[in-house]
Amino acid sequence: MTDPGLGLLMLGLIVVAIMMGFPTAFTLMGLGIFFGFYAFYNPNEALIDNRIFDLMVQRTYGAMTNDVLISIPLFVLMGYVMERGALVDKMFYAVQLSFRRVPASLAVATLIVCTFWGIASGLVGAVVVLMGVIAMNPMLKAGYDTRLAAGVITAGGTLGILIPPSVMIIVYAAVAGQSVVKLYAAAIFPGFFLALLYVAYVIVWASLRPSIAPRLPEDQVKVPVEDWMVRLQAAASNNMLVGLFRASFAPGSLGTAAAAIPRGKALKNFGTALVPFLMTSAVLGIVWWYVTIYQTAKRDDAPPEGLEVLGGGPAPEAVAVDAAPAMGFYWSFAVASAISLVVLARYYRRMDAERFEVLKLLSSSVMPLGILTFLVLAVILFGITTATESAAVGAAGAFLLALQARTLNWKRTKEAVFLTAKTTAMICWLFVGSALFSAVFALLGGQALVEQWVLSLGLTPLQFMILSQAIIFVLGWPLEWTEIIIIFVPIFMPLLKHFGIDPILWGVLVFVNLQAAFLSPPVAMSAFYLKGVSPPHVTLNQIFAGMMPYMGIVILCMVIMYLWPGMVLWLPTYLYGN
Repeated sequence: MTDPGLGLLMLGLIVVAIMMGFPTAFTLMGLGIFFGFYAFYNPNEALIDNRIFDLMVQRTYGAMTNDVLISIPLFVLMGYVMERGALVDKMFYAVQLSFRRVPASLAVATLIVCTFWGIASGLVGAVVVLMGVIAMNPMLKAGYDTRLAAGVITAGGTLGILIPPSVMIIVYAAVAGQSVVKLYAAAIFPGFFLALLYVAYVIVWASLRPSIAPRLPEDQVKVPVEDWMVRLQAAASNNMLVGLFRASFAPGSLGTAAAAIPRGKALKNFGTALVPFLMTSAVLGIVWWYVTIYQTAKRDDAPPEGLEVLGGGPAPEAVAVDAAPAMGFYWSFAVASAISLVVLARYYRRMDAERFEVLKLLSSSVMPLGILTFLVLAVILFGITTATESAAVGAAGAFLLALQARTLNWKRTKEAVFLTAKTTAMICWLFVGSALFSAVFALLGGQALVEQWVLSLGLTPLQFMILSQAIIFVLGWPLEWTEIIIIFVPIFMPLLKHFGIDPILWGVLVFVNLQAAFLSPPVAMSAFYLKGVSPPHVTLNQIFAGMMPYMGIVILCMVIMYLWPGMVLWLPTYLYGN
């Protein structure tokens, strides 16, 4: 039975029920069964024979057999293991020392650590709580404005749900029928660009109003240096790279002043000093291999000219493809390499004991996490593994990092596994409820009514883009991202084809837009997470006020993305074609 009015009533009731606090998944299923029972009702059949029960079984089975969802528990497990077992405080200390001369250094360090930690864990609540415990009190004690301190923690803590690997992207891919890999590639640049906008805003605000973020006293930014480094500088050179090289390969030239430095220790620290050079070389080498070797080999794998097609049909028309990269790549690569060499030369020329100590801290805290995240993304983007296999690599790597740090015991492991099962079950039940709700909504004619209404407005693609994103932005005030993607995104998806809008571009705009769902009252979950671990004098109003500017930055980022869609579409197009 078709009744569009009942379909719209379903949509209104689900929003009201969620705002009243009812469980989303079971509310979706309950409304779907209730209205579906009415839609399928036939007085000549027994009540138990109503086809809504068959539909529920089919939709549940469809959610259970969705291959895209397999990677969710593994990525969630990776996040919870990293939360339980890694050393965020050590990472925060290292990054803060690295940016100690920058205005609002504690706030900048908080945003950077939130970004990296969010990428590794993908858990908004966990990142906000951890950074609230680690960074909130130091910023308040240093005289930082409460709104600034609250804003950077809440805004930075939400980035993990945007930058891959992200559970939100997997959920959208399953709902919209899009490639997870392409969405990962599309979301990388916008995610880091939004983080860069946050950092730029904080630095500019602190530069214009130094009173909101006073500079730290000199004793708090002084890097502690070990005694052996001081002896090595006195015996060899103030430059630690030169001193470590001599201590490793010519220890006799140092005399008795540095004789107590073991050669093995010198070699180990010399290797640490080479980390920036090795990482830069690795990145440039991977880019060179992918563009000049891997991509060329793929082009050369085309079938030979004149090959007869099986079945006797005509052979496809040959398309001339240049196997060699464009000349512009070589020029760009040469410029990037030259800039990298200049930056490295300047860095190593100024490497004294303090800079080397900061490098050691970064190498032991940030680099392992960065390497794991890079590997997880690289094996997906380069097509080496599927998203599920990559998630397994990430989960195994998280266990190895936590075990290496010796902070993961049996109790914390059980907690991580339990929370993973709980989160995964919630997401899967949401899919079951959403599938049933969407099917009944379409059956009653609600989907068709929405499409007819939108098409009757005579909107241009730009106007539809603004309307759809504005609706999602408003929905982000009372609802969380899970409800928005699972309930409302399927309503917009059929309209994208009519307006000629790329679902990848639209989806990434939704991801950025949903950052506001965590930053907009009254259901700004980031604010409540932070309030729970903040000092008693920090009020919710102060936290809300601190989050407001970042909502404006989110809108600015969306405008830039629409005006420059290459930020979103260039990487997936380059890696996988149209």
